Amino acid sequence: MSIKIHSKAPNFKLPNQHNEMVELNEINESVVLFFYPKDNTPGCTTESIDFSKLLKKFNKLNCKVFGISKDSVKKHQNFIEKQKLLVDLLSDEPGKVCESYGVWVEKSMYGRKYMGIERTTFFINKKKLISNIWNKVKVTNHAAEVFDFAKNILS
Repeated sequence: MSIKIHSKAPNFKLPNQHNEMVELNEINESVVLFFYPKDNTPGCTTESIDFSKLLKKFNKLNCKVFGISKDSVKKHQNFIEKQKLLVDLLSDEPGKVCESYGVWVEKSMYGRKYMGIERTTFFINKKKLISNIWNKVKVTNHAAEVFDFAKNILS
């Protein structure tokens, strides 16, 4: 399934790092979903820290921020504790949400092909429509770019 701007965001219900279920359709605010490959890797750590630094500003705009990977709840707990993260991380171990958002793709490194999460961010408005998509994200300044978009659209 290919997700496009202005299309309805696929609903999901996933556990966060406290093992509390988070369901998209139950959230009455705008949502930033950033999909990332793996906890405690350099790019993913930088991205999660950058979103954590801006979390209060996102919250002032009535916007929630969630990171999603296939890591377990326990791995998310360790990652948050080690990096002192403020963002909620959702665990999609079966990968169904990654597939529904189209971020579970074939990747290639050093000539080896494998399946993995393509770093992608979605901005979802209160009506649960996709307002923006950042594909193949480069981590540097990404969280600030997403915040600027949110500020422009929400203020």
